[in-house]
Amino acid sequence: MAVIQFSQAINQALYQLLEKDPEVFLIGQGVTSPWYVGGTTLGLVDRFGAERVFDTPVSENGVTGAAVGAALAGAKPVLVFPRLDFMYYAFDQLINHAANWHYMFGGQLSVPLTIWGIVNRGGEQAAQHAQSIQAMMMHVPGLKVVMPSTPYDAKGLMVSAVTDGNPVMYIDERWLYQTKGEVPEEMYKVPLGKGVVRREGSDVTVVATSYMVLEALKAAEALAKEEHIDVEVIDPRSIKPLDKQLLLSSLKKTGRFVVVDAAWQTGGVGAELSAIVASEGFDYLKAPVARVSLPDAPAPSSSVLEKVYYPTSKTIIKKVKETVVR
Repeated sequence: MAVIQFSQAINQALYQLLEKDPEVFLIGQGVTSPWYVGGTTLGLVDRFGAERVFDTPVSENGVTGAAVGAALAGAKPVLVFPRLDFMYYAFDQLINHAANWHYMFGGQLSVPLTIWGIVNRGGEQAAQHAQSIQAMMMHVPGLKVVMPSTPYDAKGLMVSAVTDGNPVMYIDERWLYQTKGEVPEEMYKVPLGKGVVRREGSDVTVVATSYMVLEALKAAEALAKEEHIDVEVIDPRSIKPLDKQLLLSSLKKTGRFVVVDAAWQTGGVGAELSAIVASEGFDYLKAPVARVSLPDAPAPSSSVLEKVYYPTSKTIIKKVKETVVR
């Protein structure tokens, strides 16, 4: 075990995957630039060469089509979108093609493609460079979607995504890149579809995704100290497939359920989890399900407005207190 940054954990996973399997290659805008993708690809082109780690033109639809074709031919591409917003251009290839080919070929072919999308919010980047669209991808049959929140999971989920044999969306937050945690030096997998309890509690269940897991843990500690509210924090890690049993077993214990996902509320991850709880765990509920999310509005370009737009531990504390007193 070594304590390393989130970005270094991704780098380590990619290095080991490229080292182990000659069919793995990494493509996308900025993969040869240490700055452009937050240091996650540092040293890879020097070690593996421009044939396996290469920058691409600004042509998201065409590059994604090439990656899908390579995957159909037996390769294992890792395709990076340095800003998740750029992925809109590739929806035809991802949703019409990558997600469907295994089904349409009767299971005879698969698409072992990892689609790595980086969320770059904050810093006055505004509406076209700060979007988090995991709910859109969660909606699509044939796509798996993972969202790591720790360096350990960043590495383990990347390995699982690349070796899964199906198209997997790997969505990470650049806000997490400087966080640190213990990571084994050897290659390992974090299973897809298996969540984890980050903090045990008895009064309310808070399910959070990506960087909001850290905010949920801050909120839980503050609520325990100041309000004597015992919060259980769950990190699903994978939103598709989703570990429903973990969520429902926690709800059965606490009777209250708060979903925290830093994306738009309408039709979001919180909406899906709320529906699951309402349909499969209704008898356990002591209060209505609550959601913490972004407003249904584009990201602002003002740093002052950003402080209001993005939820924090204080937002979670307020919502939990409202839920517990009902």
